[in-house]
Amino acid sequence: MVLLCPRIHFYEINDQSWFPQYLREKVQSCLTLCWTFRMPVLQKASPAQLVASTLYRTLADDVANYTYVDFCAGAGGPTPFIEKDLNAQLSSRIPVSPYTASLNASKAALNPRSPRTVTSPRTLTPDNGAVQFILTDIHPHIPDWTDASKRSENLSFISDPVDAANAPASLNGTDGRKIFRLYNLAFHHFEDKLGLDILRNTIETADGFGIFELQERTFSSLLTIFAMGLLMFAITPFYFWRSPGHLFFTYIIPIIPFVLVFDGYVSSLRTRSPEEVQALMKDCGASCDGWIVKSGHEQHTWPTGYMTWVIGIKR
Repeated sequence: MVLLCPRIHFYEINDQSWFPQYLREKVQSCLTLCWTFRMPVLQKASPAQLVASTLYRTLADDVANYTYVDFCAGAGGPTPFIEKDLNAQLSSRIPVSPYTASLNASKAALNPRSPRTVTSPRTLTPDNGAVQFILTDIHPHIPDWTDASKRSENLSFISDPVDAANAPASLNGTDGRKIFRLYNLAFHHFEDKLGLDILRNTIETADGFGIFELQERTFSSLLTIFAMGLLMFAITPFYFWRSPGHLFFTYIIPIIPFVLVFDGYVSSLRTRSPEEVQALMKDCGASCDGWIVKSGHEQHTWPTGYMTWVIGIKR
């Protein structure tokens, strides 16, 4: 992997206060689709399935010993899909392909149920060995999380704002539970100072963390993002046909694909390499003694799209 340039912290349109919330939600729905959509031939699995498989493979025998907390869940993103795929693999306890795991998860999908908010992480359910996932954010998306939690007994959320740099006591593992923090397409949003604070709090209070990015500072990543923008013109009628506004701002005034590509390029320039993340860990002020850091590079879209990941495990 050849990096184009040093990390540059430009600003994304979708993060700006002046950008209309209505359009922000449309862009976020497209980002969620990018996590969960699997293009035949070009993708062996969706990016969300890759995350689930990476957790299963990398954490190995410890994968079922954690409660997984998404500290930057936004509107929910890929976490509900990661939960289903990971628990599908755990239910079989046999390593399976991400695609097969997705089929099993779909078959086992629960009917809508009452949503659950939590004040502290749940433990493993002994009857099926499933792991729990919790959605949190500094700006909680209660309606979206409520809808997502209705579809799985293993997914819940915390309705109060949660600061990833200052996690509440209920999420720091002090009650004997092992906490694994998830940062899905999120860590690149943090400037170095905030990134240092978040890593320090993570190292001091959690038992593991995973940083997953769908882009990197490479030319191939820029090509993938441009192709993603073009893809939205092709698939929008199939996924968002019930939203006249989404169709209007895709085809008549193409704000949505423009923001996706522009912010995608900015995200690429913001994304840290695994070596840069480890450098932040060393400089964050917390002791890294006993921590094992693993990283990898997985192709999510042939031929140019790659997911980079960094997983830290406290021993």
